Amino acid sequence: MLKKYGFAIVMFLICLVALVRTFMAEPDPLAFSPVVSYIVIGLLALAMIAVLILTIKGIFVERRWVFLFVGVALVLPYFMSITLKTKVSPEVQGLFNGVNALPPGSKVLVAFDYDPPSAPELQPMADAFMAFAFKRDLKLIIIGLWPQGPQQANLSITRAMAEPEVAAKNLRYGTDYVNLGFQSGNEFVIQSMGTSFRSMFPRDIYNTPYDEIPLLRGVENFSNVDFVVNWSSGYPGTKEWVQIAVDRFRVKVGAGNTAVQAPEMYPYLNAGQLTGLAGGMTGAAEFEMATNEYGRATVALLSQLFSHAVVIAFIIIGNVALFLGKEKKTR
Repeated sequence: MLKKYGFAIVMFLICLVALVRTFMAEPDPLAFSPVVSYIVIGLLALAMIAVLILTIKGIFVERRWVFLFVGVALVLPYFMSITLKTKVSPEVQGLFNGVNALPPGSKVLVAFDYDPPSAPELQPMADAFMAFAFKRDLKLIIIGLWPQGPQQANLSITRAMAEPEVAAKNLRYGTDYVNLGFQSGNEFVIQSMGTSFRSMFPRDIYNTPYDEIPLLRGVENFSNVDFVVNWSSGYPGTKEWVQIAVDRFRVKVGAGNTAVQAPEMYPYLNAGQLTGLAGGMTGAAEFEMATNEYGRATVALLSQLFSHAVVIAFIIIGNVALFLGKEKKTR
């Protein structure tokens, strides 16, 4: 039975470990040292070379071994302590510069316009931003045009507060940051905020009246905030923030989008209506690098790189097997 189902058991264990590691919020207790990580990478490369040699000798591996190699390549980076260095693109650098240029005490409106299915791409950006903003003493006013947005914001706040440098600041809710929760109405909410934040968010997520929150004293509309950051995966999202908050109320907006949505925002970016843009997992990893807040996007990008390398290697091996097969037939 073990022989028959051994492969399935191995794959199940790999997937189980990957899921546990993916959703763990704590630092890496099982992480390999850099030396061990490079040894593991070397062993994986040697295994691929062995498969190539076997193929040249006419011994073809079965399809399930391809799946196993891809699975291993996806999982291993989550146990490694090496960092993939990537170049920060101009659009991500623009987003970082927009935030980094704000002096301490600046008020930043942060709109979390996404839900859990888009979190793998957008949550790392939000986590990096939250920790970076708190370390720079920026005052954050959080809202959501998507129902689950404020909860995603609370996840980022919790992770940022776990960092010793942020925890040492003893930041206080209501004074240093506030979560005003979700408001339905899509672009109508943005339009109304141009006149009055209070009309759209009369109470925060904990039911505290707007006028009793110290951070919001003197904050009437967009003219009282210094910057807007929007994490978006669709409608309503970055497009609506640009068309209303930027075009009508002249607010500076920077954004992070999913990989699917980001291409639609480049016309706004090229026109100067967006200060900066981080797109997809790559954009998240670049933003982590720019802010020096390395997190899950950097690891996920390494996992993506490994899996792509294995797939490309098997494409080459498959072509070798194809040509060898044709050669045998001609003989």
